[in-house]
Order: sequence, then structure tokens, then C-alpha cells
Amino acid sequence: MIGRSMKPYIAAGESPAPLSFRTESYEAGAVFQEKRQPWGKVGYAVRGVMEARVEGRRFLCPPHYATWIPADTLHSCHNRENVKFVSIYIERDLCAGMPAMACTLALSPLIKAILADFADRRVTVPVTEADRRLAFVLVDQLLKAPRRESFLPISDDALLRPVLDALQADPSDRRSLAEWARCLDTTEKTLSRRFHGQLGISFNEWRQRLKLVASLSLIEDGRSVQSIARTLGYSSPSAFIAMFRRQTGTSPTHLAPGMKEAGGRIADPPETDTR
Repeated sequence: MIGRSMKPYIAAGESPAPLSFRTESYEAGAVFQEKRQPWGKVGYAVRGVMEARVEGRRFLCPPHYATWIPADTLHSCHNRENVKFVSIYIERDLCAGMPAMACTLALSPLIKAILADFADRRVTVPVTEADRRLAFVLVDQLLKAPRRESFLPISDDALLRPVLDALQADPSDRRSLAEWARCLDTTEKTLSRRFHGQLGISFNEWRQRLKLVASLSLIEDGRSVQSIARTLGYSSPSAFIAMFRRQTGTSPTHLAPGMKEAGGRIADPPETDTR
């Protein structure tokens, strides 16, 4: 349930004709009230993370991923941090071929480029023939976008389940894919293929997404960056911040500006790769 402190409420965007677009920056605590709409919606955070609740299910909308919400589906959204967010509204007839249930879509560079172009030119409803053609290219790209049930996909696959369960129970577990393969009496290559085949992402990507999801709850609990980094198994707060920035485009200190490490606030680090 969205807390009373989360204000202000955000008005609905323009009705699609046959599509409409909105790109806005919202301050922390903004809320899209729970509603149903007679058209489909794609929500995408350019910067920051938007949280959506769709028919009781929680979705995250970080950069590079969008949430698809079918027509007439009960949904609400809110952001705990400042966020730049794109909403795409699509007439019901154009939604044929899109999933019947809410899901996560991986956005291609072309999709993001079209949305950025519309935002730069402040196109909210495509009127010219050129803009309408571009809008229909966008729809075609959304139809082709890789689909996942959620930002953090889960599988009951017999080989993957022990790994997924163990990491969810202890996100600080630093065992590599090779170490997990030895534990499961299989090969690293086989386990890697299973991750890609069943979940659509690599082992390392899945683990980073898990840590992002876990970190959002810890931030909400008021934990410091240093404490969160230690809980999630990072060698330093800077390593945790680097992962968070890669996944969301922003620093965790922006979610809770008062977050401090023992001895002072942590500066954003360079984006070096880390487990």
C-alpha cells in the first residue's frame, strides 16, 4: 500500500490517438493513483527507478527495461527517488500481439532513440505523417521486444532452483558460476546455458538484479550504504554504488540523501565492473 507521505498525485496523460507519449521528471514521492485505463501502457524510466503494482504484482522499471500494462488492468506507480519517466499509451486495437498479462520488456536502442526524439521535440501525440510512421515503428519494436515475467525472473528448473533459492536466502553469497557448477556436479557451460535458456539473462546479471531488488528494501529500512554493501557481500560501499548506478542510472544516495558511510557521505565511484 502506498503511504500517505507519497505526494503529489500525477494526473493521467493524454488519450492515445492512436498513441500518445509523455516524458516527465518527477520528484521523489510522486504517485500515479490506482486505476484502469481502456488502452495499453508501457512505462520506462530513463533515469532512476519507478515501482509499479499491477493487479497486486510488483514490478520495477529501471533504465533499459519497461513494464507492459494491458488495457483494463488495475495498476498504480510510485517513485521513492527523483525519476525521469516515459509513459506510452497505445490504443487497444494496436495492442494485438502484446502479452495478455503485465510483464517486463527489454528495450532496444531503437526504441529508446525514438522515445528520446519525441521527448526532445515535445511530441505527445504524433500528428504529422513522419511522426505517425515513427510511432508505428515503435509499436513494431515493442511487439518484438524480449519479454520476461518480471525484472527478476524465477524458474523451477531442477538445476537452477538450488542456485536461485540460495542466493535469494543470502544475496551476499559470492560463489562464482564455476563454483556453483561444481556444487551441482555439472559444468559451468551447462549451467550458463540453463540461465540464458530458462531466465533469458546470465548468472551475473541475475545476481546483480537480485542485489538491486534487495538493496531497495534495505534503503527503505533506512540502512546506510556501508551496511547495505556489507549485507549484500560487496567488498566496499563504492562497489555497491557502482552496481546500483549501472542498473538504475543513479546513485543509491539519491534515494535517501541522508545516507552516510561511517565517517561521512560516500562520493559516487567510477563505473568499474564488480561482482
